Amino acid sequence: VLIQIHKTAICGTDLHIYEWDSWAQRTIQTPMIFGHEFAGVVVETGPGVTHFTVGDRVSGEGHITCGYCRNCRAGKRHLCHRTRGIGVNINGAFAEYLVMPERNVWPIHDDISLETASYFDPFGNATHCALSFDMVGEDVLITGAGPIGIMATAICRFVGARHVVITDVNDYRLNLARSMGASLALNVSRESIPDSFDRLGMSNGFDIGLEMSGNAQAFRDMISAMYHGGRIALLGLLPQDTTINWDEVIFKGLFIKGIYGREMFETWYKMTQMLRSGLDISGVVTHRLPVDEFQQGFEIMESGQCGKVILDWIPETEETKHA
Repeated sequence: VLIQIHKTAICGTDLHIYEWDSWAQRTIQTPMIFGHEFAGVVVETGPGVTHFTVGDRVSGEGHITCGYCRNCRAGKRHLCHRTRGIGVNINGAFAEYLVMPERNVWPIHDDISLETASYFDPFGNATHCALSFDMVGEDVLITGAGPIGIMATAICRFVGARHVVITDVNDYRLNLARSMGASLALNVSRESIPDSFDRLGMSNGFDIGLEMSGNAQAFRDMISAMYHGGRIALLGLLPQDTTINWDEVIFKGLFIKGIYGREMFETWYKMTQMLRSGLDISGVVTHRLPVDEFQQGFEIMESGQCGKVILDWIPETEETKHA
C-alpha cells in the first residue's frame, strides 16, 4: 500500500537518531529515512491488496513481522523475533510517501482525526501497558511522565482505576498529566512516592505499576511502593547494570511483564474503540509545526518542555479533516 503522508509525530527514538547518539550509530544503517509515527491517505495499492482503496485514511503498525515464526502463526505477532521497525531498520515515515505491507495498515475511523491517528504508535504502547491488567478500582503508579505515561494516565482513569499517581522530575509534563486525569503528579526531586498514601487515603501500596521512564531509581522506587501481589508492566528501557531488591519481588509476590510495541491488532482495535467511546487524549499534543520547520520541532523535543510534537506535511482540508 502506497500512503501519502499527511501527519507525523516526533518520537524519542527519532530524537536519538536526529542527534546521532551512540545508540543510533550502533543501530541505524545509513542511508535511512527515519520516523515511524504517521497518518495519511492511500494513493495506490498493489495487485494483491484487497482491503484498502485509494482515498482511505490510514495509519499503520510500524513493526514488520515475518508471519511464519511460531509466535506469528500463533497470533502473537508482537513477539516475532524477526521484527523489523520502519524508520529504524527499514525506511520510515519522514517522507512524502511510505510503502507498507497491507497487513500492517490500519484504517482510521471517521470519528478519529488524522492528527490523533499520527501518534497511534505511542498511544498503543500506553494502551498495551495499561490494559495488561484489570484496572477497575485499582491504585496505579506510573513512573515517567513522557507522552506515553501521560496517555496511560488518561487510559487508566477511563477504564476505571481508583487512583492514578504519576512521577517525574519535569514539572511541565507533570502538569500535562494532571490535565489528563492524574490523581497526583509527583515531582520526585521534591516529593516521595509514599507521601501519596496519606494524601489519597491509601492504606497499602499500589496494585499496578506502569514503568515508562527507563530510570533505574524510578523502577526501584516502584517496587518498594507496590502492594503484595502487585503487577508491573515494564516499558522503559533500563540501563543494563540496573539492580533491584529481588527480595521484595519474591516476598511480595510481584508479577513483572515486559512490554514491547503493541499487540497486533487487538491493541489497535481497543485504541479505536476507546476513542470512539469518549477517551480524550488530544491534550498530549502541545506543538504543531509545518514539516519545513522540523528542526524547531526537534529543538522543542530536546528541551523536554512539550508533549507530542506534530509535523504537518499537507494542510488538512474539509475532505481530509474529521473531528
